[in-house]
Amino acid sequence: MTDPFVAIGGDAAGLSAASKCKREQPERDVIVFEKGSWVSYSHCGMPYFVKGEVDRLDDLLSLSPAEIRERGIDLRRGHEVVAIDSDARVLTVETSAGDRLEQPYGDLLIGTGARAVTTPIEGSDLAGVHTMHGLDSAAAVRAHLLDPAVDAVADVGGEEFVDRELVERHAAFEPPETVAIVGGGYVGVEMAEAFSAHGLDVHLFQRGEHVLPPFGEAVAEVVEGELAAEGVTLHLGEEVQRLDGDDGRVERLVCAGGASLAVDLALVGIGIRPNTDLLADTPIETGVADAVAVDDYGRTNVDGVYAAGDCATMRHAVTGERDWVPLGLTANRAGRAIGATVAGDPTPVGDIAGTAVVKAFEQECGRTGLVDHEAASDAGFDPVSETITAGSRSGYYPGGAETTVTLIADRDSGRLLGGTIVGTDRAAIRIDIVAMALEQDATVGELERSDLAYAPPFSPVWDPVLTAAKVLGSSVQERY
Repeated sequence: MTDPFVAIGGDAAGLSAASKCKREQPERDVIVFEKGSWVSYSHCGMPYFVKGEVDRLDDLLSLSPAEIRERGIDLRRGHEVVAIDSDARVLTVETSAGDRLEQPYGDLLIGTGARAVTTPIEGSDLAGVHTMHGLDSAAAVRAHLLDPAVDAVADVGGEEFVDRELVERHAAFEPPETVAIVGGGYVGVEMAEAFSAHGLDVHLFQRGEHVLPPFGEAVAEVVEGELAAEGVTLHLGEEVQRLDGDDGRVERLVCAGGASLAVDLALVGIGIRPNTDLLADTPIETGVADAVAVDDYGRTNVDGVYAAGDCATMRHAVTGERDWVPLGLTANRAGRAIGATVAGDPTPVGDIAGTAVVKAFEQECGRTGLVDHEAASDAGFDPVSETITAGSRSGYYPGGAETTVTLIADRDSGRLLGGTIVGTDRAAIRIDIVAMALEQDATVGELERSDLAYAPPFSPVWDPVLTAAKVLGSSVQERY
C-alpha cells in the first residue's frame, strides 16, 4: 500500500498500535521509528532490576526486535523523527549514523513518551546523580552499585542494546554507602526499597509534608512508618536546592534551609514531562501539561495524526475533562485502540481514573479517581470522605492484616469520586473494585450493595471496601 501507518516511539503506545494495525491490515506497511536502542520494555520493572529481584535488564523486554519484525512491522531503531510536515504528510528522520531521510505517511501516531525532569535541582548533571527513566538509566544505577572488578555490562545484561559507555563509566565508581533520593513519589519510594536491599544508608527528601502525594494522607502515614521501620531516613518538608561536588562528582546535597548531607549517589525523582518539543513547529495542539490534545479516539486536531501514551491527554472518568496521567496500561490500551481505528474499526481509547498501585517494602498502596478534596472542589463537587481500618480476612483465619481504606464522594449526589487503600495482605488489588465503580458513575450506596466474593481466606463478609462505603454512606445525601 502507498499509505503507511507510522508510529513515532517504539514502546507501549507505538508498538501496541503497530501490532494491532498490522494484525487487522496485514497488507499495509507499518513502520515504527525509535530513536534509541530499547523497545517494548517495562518502565515499572526498573526499581526491581536495581534491587536485584530481576536478574537482567533484557528480562524487562516484552518483545525483542526480532519478535516485532516477525509480526511484519518495519522497526527502525536509532531513527529519530526531527520534523513533521503534516500538510505533505512527510516525516524527516535522522539516523544514529548521521544520515537524514524523509518518510511519507498515511496515518501517524505520536508515541514519544515522556522524560525525567531535574530542574530546578542544581548540580543534577554531576556524575553520580541519576534519574530513573529508561532502561539505560536503570543500568547506570545498578552499575554504580557494583564492585569495580565486576564485568558490569555482563551483569546488567542486554548487551545488544545497553549503552556500554554509560554502564562502564558508572561501574568504575566505588560502590556508594550513603544515598539520597530527591522526591517521595512512586520512583522515590520504590527506589528506597531497592537501595535498602543493598545495605545502603538511604535518605529520602520530600518537599511536601508527606510522601506519595497522589495517595493522600492516610496512605502516606502508613508508608512513612514502614520506610522508617526499614531504616530509611525521611526528610519531610525539606526542599533540596542543589547537589554539590568537586571534580565533577556528587559529594553533598544541600537543602533550601541550609541543611546538608554528604552523599555518594543521588537519585532525582521529582517528575516527568511529555516529549512534545517535536510538535513546536506544527499545527498539532497540546493541552494539559503540554501533552498532546486528543479526542476520545486518540485523534489530534490534525487529520490523520493520533497520539497516545505518556505524551498525550485522555478524558478523566470522574471529571469528564482532559487530563494527563502517564501510566503503563493507559499507553498500551490507547495504542491498541488507535491501531484498530486506523485499520478501519473506530475504537475509543477509553477513560482514565488515575488508578495506580505502588509497593513500599511490605505495604501495598492503591489509589483511583479524585483523592484530593481541593481537586474535587475545583471539579465542581462537594467532597466528603471517610477512612476506615478493617481486617483483610475473617478474623479467625490466619494471615490477615489491617487494611486502611479511604473513600471520597460528592455530598449531595452520593456519587463516588475516588479512593485509596493501604495494607500488607493483597490490599493494592482491591483498588480495582473502586476503579470499576468509578467507571460506572456509581454512588456510594451502589458500591455498598455490590455483590463481592466472600470466603475466610480471602475477605471478611464485609470486604474493607464495602465497610468504607457503609461508613461514608451516612455522610452523603443519597437516598438509598
